Amino acid sequence: MLTTTQIKTAQSILNIFETGEVRGDYGSVTVIEGDTGHLTFGRSQTTLGSGGLAELLHLYCSNAGARFADRLQPYLARVEARDIRLDNDLKLHNILRATADDPVMRETQDLFFDKKYWQPAMRAATALGITTALGVAIVYDGYVHGSWAKMRDRTNREAGNLAALGEREWLRAYVKVRRAWLAGSNRRDLRATVYRMDAFQRLIDQGYWGLDLPLVVRGIEISLAALSATPRGCYDGPQPGTRHLGLESPMLRGLDVRLVQLALSDRDMDIKADGIFGQTSAKRVKQFQIQNGMPATGVVDIPLIAQLCG
Repeated sequence: MLTTTQIKTAQSILNIFETGEVRGDYGSVTVIEGDTGHLTFGRSQTTLGSGGLAELLHLYCSNAGARFADRLQPYLARVEARDIRLDNDLKLHNILRATADDPVMRETQDLFFDKKYWQPAMRAATALGITTALGVAIVYDGYVHGSWAKMRDRTNREAGNLAALGEREWLRAYVKVRRAWLAGSNRRDLRATVYRMDAFQRLIDQGYWGLDLPLVVRGIEISLAALSATPRGCYDGPQPGTRHLGLESPMLRGLDVRLVQLALSDRDMDIKADGIFGQTSAKRVKQFQIQNGMPATGVVDIPLIAQLCG
């Protein structure tokens, strides 16, 4: 039995691998050249090509409280058909980014990835006789990253089974076998992920079998505070219309910025809805103001926020 903290820590290691964040990046949108998954989204990176993205979005949109369901609805058929032209659909990418601000999406992702990856990994670890928190994290990586069963069986053939070696020695062998497989892949995107096994090897060498906190993975600290923090890049406020938006230092960030950016994206402006009001946001606001016969200030005042987001 793992404690709740050990479970969160194991999952956070994979979050770091996938998105560089302890809590995960719920709004992460990526397209990696050569990746057969194509458009990839969310905390644990589900893909268009696998059909996982369609499943996740259907779950989210079926919730009556889903804030961005109406915006996503026109895309669902194309996502379900695995239309790879969506790799370059910047409007969809911005909607996906914005859903990270919706607690319904964050909870939907947690449930989705738990069912898809964590629960099967726990069952596989239990069946094999793996009991350590680090061992379960290694199995979980195999499910998220892929080819767990293939690498398990290769380890058994090349090094021996867990009953013969013991859990810790078997896991050492598995990490070595999987690293060699990744390094020798004919896919560049897989070869680039050997860092995952290097990170696990470091944890093994340091003896962190219980994943005791705090610990550092790939230069990122995992602590109780980090595990309980609001995920970075998720905005619960300020609400639109509670302040003017313009270029400042430090730059303004928040839900109101994201929704203004999303509204500009809806109007065919080339902008990334990242929730940060930078120079590009100011330029696009000026562009919108000019197109609509307004003074080109680059500042979004309350009436303009109402026009864009109302």
